[in-house]
Amino acid sequence: MSTVLITGATSGLGRYVAFELVRSGHVVLAHGRDARRTDRLVAELRTEGAAHGFVADLASLAEVRRLGDEVAAAHPGLDVLINNAGVGGGPPGSGREVGADGHELRLAVNYLAPVALTRVLLPVLRRNTPARIVNVGSAGQEPVDCDDPELTRGYNGVSAYCRSKFALAAHTFTLAEELRGTGVSVNVLHPATYMDTAMVREAGVTPWNTVADGASGVLALVTQDVGSGGYFDGTRPSRAHEGTYDREVQKRLTTVTDQLLAR
Repeated sequence: MSTVLITGATSGLGRYVAFELVRSGHVVLAHGRDARRTDRLVAELRTEGAAHGFVADLASLAEVRRLGDEVAAAHPGLDVLINNAGVGGGPPGSGREVGADGHELRLAVNYLAPVALTRVLLPVLRRNTPARIVNVGSAGQEPVDCDDPELTRGYNGVSAYCRSKFALAAHTFTLAEELRGTGVSVNVLHPATYMDTAMVREAGVTPWNTVADGASGVLALVTQDVGSGGYFDGTRPSRAHEGTYDREVQKRLTTVTDQLLAR
């Protein structure tokens, strides 16, 4: 059985996946932003199996890196990372927000945090092959403007969300190439459309699917060998936005990402 770190585990899809994994005998490392909610979740998970909690604000790169260091030190057997935590487009008409480092909030949490956390944990994952990285993306994808990645002009929350998920998909494909032959696979998926989550309800959208519908694809990528560098719609292989496969787009995005992470 695997040792699995799942970010954003205290509610929605992350919570459901955490319970499914712990009931299947996996060791679940549950991340949350709020200590009280994380502790409560871990207590519930421990009635089903082995679980441990970690607290960090993913809008802060320092906290993201601390999270990675703490997990690596406490659980050197980690072999699965699920980058699930995310911030939606926000309520209709809401304005631009920034995280602790001044980065646009959706970019920070949905993209920069998974990249930074993955980089910290890659040495551990490489030692525990076959290892898997599962990036929870979205079918909502919009090309990133590398001249204005923080969307300082003409801000729109939904656009910011879709750009962060475009970036996550493109990053997944770049990373898969880098990790070819290492025994570490990385895939990205759209779990389900408009699941019944706080993120969807906040946006004023009536849910179309349950979190159980979305969990199937995540669990398949955790437990099955499906290769690396893939994009999935639920459990079905699919195609991300065509721009995410463009090598020049990937190179420009990697350069911009490195610059943003260095700030």
